[in-house]
Amino acid sequence: MSEIILHLTSGSGPEECRWVVAQLAMAFAREAKEAGVACELVESHDGLPSSLLLRISGEGAATFVSGRVGTILWKGESRFRPHHKRRNWFVGVSIAPEADAIADLREEDIDYQAMRASGPGGQHVNKTDSAVRATHCPTGLVATAQEQRSQHANRKLAKLKLAMLIEDQRAHSQAKGRQAEWTSHKQLERGNPVRVYSGPHFISKRTS
Repeated sequence: MSEIILHLTSGSGPEECRWVVAQLAMAFAREAKEAGVACELVESHDGLPSSLLLRISGEGAATFVSGRVGTILWKGESRFRPHHKRRNWFVGVSIAPEADAIADLREEDIDYQAMRASGPGGQHVNKTDSAVRATHCPTGLVATAQEQRSQHANRKLAKLKLAMLIEDQRAHSQAKGRQAEWTSHKQLERGNPVRVYSGPHFISKRTS
Protein backbone atom coordinates (compact mmCIF):
# COMPACT_ATOMS: atom_id res chain seq x y z
CA MET A 1 0.00 0.00 0.00
CA SER A 2 1.70 3.21 -1.17
CA GLU A 3 -0.82 5.68 0.24
CA ILE A 4 -2.71 5.48 3.52
CA ILE A 5 -5.08 8.01 5.08
CA LEU A 6 -4.79 8.22 8.86
CA HIS A 7 -7.57 9.60 11.05
CA LEU A 8 -6.42 11.31 14.26
CA THR A 9 -9.21 11.95 16.75
CA SER A 10 -9.67 13.30 20.25
CA GLY A 11 -12.90 11.31 20.59
CA SER A 12 -15.02 12.92 23.27
CA GLY A 13 -11.95 14.20 25.10
CA PRO A 14 -11.47 17.79 26.36
CA GLU A 15 -9.53 20.60 24.69
CA GLU A 16 -6.25 19.16 25.94
CA CYS A 17 -6.88 16.12 23.75
CA ARG A 18 -7.70 18.33 20.78
CA TRP A 19 -4.38 20.12 21.34
CA VAL A 20 -2.66 16.73 21.35
CA VAL A 21 -4.28 15.90 17.98
CA ALA A 22 -2.70 19.01 16.41
CA GLN A 23 0.67 18.36 18.02
CA LEU A 24 0.60 14.70 17.05
CA ALA A 25 0.07 15.60 13.41
CA MET A 26 3.27 17.67 13.52
CA ALA A 27 5.12 14.91 15.38
CA PHE A 28 4.08 12.37 12.75
CA ALA A 29 5.32 14.73 10.02
CA ARG A 30 8.75 14.92 11.69
CA GLU A 31 8.92 11.19 12.19
CA ALA A 32 7.79 10.51 8.62
CA LYS A 33 10.58 12.69 7.26
CA GLU A 34 13.11 10.73 9.30
CA ALA A 35 11.59 7.47 8.01
CA GLY A 36 11.71 8.62 4.40
CA VAL A 37 7.97 8.73 3.81
CA ALA A 38 5.68 11.64 3.00
CA CYS A 39 3.16 12.92 5.52
CA GLU A 40 0.77 15.75 4.73
CA LEU A 41 -2.44 17.16 6.11
CA VAL A 42 -5.41 16.39 3.92
CA GLU A 43 -7.12 19.48 5.35
CA SER A 44 -5.78 22.59 7.02
CA HIS A 45 -7.11 23.60 10.42
CA ASP A 46 -7.20 26.43 12.89
CA GLY A 47 -7.39 26.23 16.67
CA LEU A 48 -7.98 22.89 18.35
CA PRO A 49 -9.22 20.26 15.89
CA SER A 50 -11.22 17.34 17.22
CA SER A 51 -9.92 15.26 14.32
CA LEU A 52 -7.50 15.45 11.41
CA LEU A 53 -6.75 13.42 8.30
CA LEU A 54 -3.15 12.73 7.29
CA ARG A 55 -1.97 11.25 4.00
CA ILE A 56 1.00 8.90 4.45
CA SER A 57 2.67 7.87 1.21
CA GLY A 58 5.84 6.25 -0.01
CA GLU A 59 7.43 2.83 -0.07
CA GLY A 60 7.58 2.59 3.72
CA ALA A 61 4.09 3.96 4.40
CA ALA A 62 2.63 0.67 5.69
CA THR A 63 5.54 0.12 8.07
CA PHE A 64 5.33 3.68 9.36
CA VAL A 65 1.58 3.42 9.95
CA SER A 66 1.73 0.00 11.62
CA GLY A 67 3.37 1.36 14.75
CA ARG A 68 1.00 4.28 15.12
CA VAL A 69 -2.53 2.90 14.75
CA GLY A 70 -4.34 2.62 18.07
CA THR A 71 -4.40 4.71 21.22
CA ILE A 72 -1.72 7.39 21.65
CA LEU A 73 -0.88 8.72 25.09
CA TRP A 74 0.64 12.14 25.77
CA LYS A 75 1.99 12.77 29.26
CA GLY A 76 2.18 16.37 30.31
CA GLU A 77 0.63 19.24 32.20
CA SER A 78 -2.56 20.82 30.88
CA ARG A 79 -1.93 23.94 28.83
CA PHE A 80 -5.45 25.18 29.55
CA ARG A 81 -6.06 24.39 33.21
CA PRO A 82 -3.07 25.29 35.40
CA HIS A 83 -2.42 22.91 38.28
CA HIS A 84 -4.83 20.33 36.87
CA LYS A 85 -3.88 16.96 38.39
CA ARG A 86 -4.44 14.91 35.26
CA ARG A 87 -1.30 14.25 33.23
CA ASN A 88 -2.41 11.47 30.87
CA TRP A 89 -4.23 12.53 27.70
CA PHE A 90 -5.39 10.03 25.09
CA VAL A 91 -6.14 10.35 21.38
CA GLY A 92 -6.89 7.73 18.75
CA VAL A 93 -5.31 6.93 15.40
CA SER A 94 -7.03 4.72 12.85
CA ILE A 95 -6.80 3.99 9.14
CA ALA A 96 -9.59 5.67 7.23
CA PRO A 97 -11.72 3.21 5.24
CA GLU A 98 -11.40 2.95 1.48
CA ALA A 99 -14.55 4.57 0.16
CA ASP A 100 -14.92 2.13 -2.73
CA ALA A 101 -14.87 -0.79 -0.30
CA ILE A 102 -17.97 0.39 1.61
CA ALA A 103 -20.91 -1.55 0.22
CA ASP A 104 -23.42 0.99 1.52
CA LEU A 105 -21.70 3.84 -0.31
CA ARG A 106 -22.75 3.62 -3.93
CA GLU A 107 -21.81 6.40 -6.29
CA GLU A 108 -25.39 6.70 -7.56
CA ASP A 109 -26.56 7.42 -4.00
CA ILE A 110 -24.31 10.47 -3.59
CA ASP A 111 -25.43 13.97 -4.55
CA TYR A 112 -22.41 16.20 -5.22
CA GLN A 113 -22.74 19.98 -5.20
CA ALA A 114 -19.99 22.43 -6.09
CA MET A 115 -19.53 25.44 -3.84
CA ARG A 116 -17.07 28.22 -3.17
CA ALA A 117 -14.39 27.43 -0.61
CA SER A 118 -14.48 29.48 2.57
CA GLY A 119 -13.24 29.54 6.15
CA PRO A 120 -9.74 28.83 7.49
CA GLY A 121 -6.87 27.71 5.36
CA GLY A 122 -5.42 30.92 3.96
CA GLN A 123 -3.60 30.54 0.66
CA HIS A 124 -4.19 26.78 0.64
CA VAL A 125 -7.94 27.19 0.20
CA ASN A 126 -9.06 27.59 -3.38
CA LYS A 127 -11.15 30.69 -4.04
CA THR A 128 -12.94 29.09 -7.00
CA ASP A 129 -16.00 26.86 -6.94
CA SER A 130 -13.88 23.74 -6.49
CA ALA A 131 -15.18 22.91 -3.01
CA VAL A 132 -17.66 20.04 -2.82
CA ARG A 133 -20.58 19.12 -0.60
CA ALA A 134 -21.49 15.44 -0.80
CA THR A 135 -24.83 14.14 0.51
CA HIS A 136 -25.49 10.44 0.97
CA CYS A 137 -29.16 10.37 0.01
CA PRO A 138 -30.21 7.14 1.80
CA THR A 139 -28.95 8.34 5.19
CA GLY A 140 -28.86 12.12 4.82
CA LEU A 141 -25.21 12.21 5.91
CA VAL A 142 -23.30 15.22 4.57
CA ALA A 143 -19.57 15.80 4.11
CA THR A 144 -17.70 18.76 2.61
CA ALA A 145 -14.19 19.13 1.20
CA GLN A 146 -12.40 22.24 0.01
CA GLU A 147 -8.68 21.87 0.66
CA GLN A 148 -7.71 20.00 -2.49
CA ARG A 149 -6.74 21.95 -5.59
CA SER A 150 -9.33 20.49 -7.94
CA GLN A 151 -13.01 19.69 -7.76
CA HIS A 152 -12.23 16.08 -8.66
CA ALA A 153 -9.87 15.72 -5.69
CA ASN A 154 -12.40 17.35 -3.38
CA ARG A 155 -15.11 14.96 -4.60
CA LYS A 156 -12.81 12.06 -3.71
CA LEU A 157 -12.13 13.53 -0.25
CA ALA A 158 -15.80 14.22 0.41
CA LYS A 159 -16.62 10.61 -0.52
CA LEU A 160 -13.93 9.41 1.89
CA LYS A 161 -15.50 11.48 4.66
CA LEU A 162 -18.90 9.98 3.89
CA ALA A 163 -17.33 6.51 4.14
CA MET A 164 -15.99 7.40 7.59
CA LEU A 165 -19.39 8.69 8.69
CA ILE A 166 -21.13 5.54 7.47
CA GLU A 167 -18.62 3.30 9.22
CA ASP A 168 -18.96 5.34 12.40
CA GLN A 169 -22.75 5.09 12.20
CA ARG A 170 -22.54 1.33 11.68
CA ALA A 171 -20.17 0.91 14.64
CA HIS A 172 -22.52 2.83 16.91
CA SER A 173 -25.49 0.82 15.73
CA GLN A 174 -23.67 -2.44 16.47
CA ALA A 175 -22.58 -1.14 19.85
CA LYS A 176 -26.05 -0.08 20.94
CA GLY A 177 -26.96 -1.71 24.22
CA ARG A 178 -23.39 -2.89 24.87
CA GLN A 179 -21.76 -0.40 27.23
CA ALA A 180 -18.36 -2.07 26.97
CA GLU A 181 -18.23 -1.61 23.20
CA TRP A 182 -15.36 0.59 22.04
CA THR A 183 -15.31 2.68 18.88
CA SER A 184 -12.32 4.68 17.73
CA HIS A 185 -14.26 7.80 16.80
CA LYS A 186 -16.19 8.54 19.99
CA GLN A 187 -14.62 6.64 22.84
CA LEU A 188 -10.93 5.87 23.20
CA GLU A 189 -9.43 2.88 24.92
CA ARG A 190 -7.65 4.27 27.99
CA GLY A 191 -4.92 1.65 28.18
CA ASN A 192 -2.23 -0.17 26.21
CA PRO A 193 -1.19 2.83 24.09
CA VAL A 194 0.85 1.96 21.01
CA ARG A 195 3.01 5.05 21.50
CA VAL A 196 3.67 7.42 24.36
CA TYR A 197 4.72 11.05 23.98
CA SER A 198 5.76 13.31 26.80
CA GLY A 199 6.51 16.95 27.49
CA PRO A 200 6.05 20.08 25.39
CA HIS A 201 8.41 18.83 22.67
CA PHE A 202 6.51 15.57 22.15
CA ILE A 203 9.36 13.17 22.86
CA SER A 204 8.12 9.75 21.84
CA LYS A 205 8.72 6.11 22.47
CA ARG A 206 7.03 3.04 21.05
CA THR A 207 5.48 0.76 23.65
CA SER A 208 5.50 -2.45 21.65
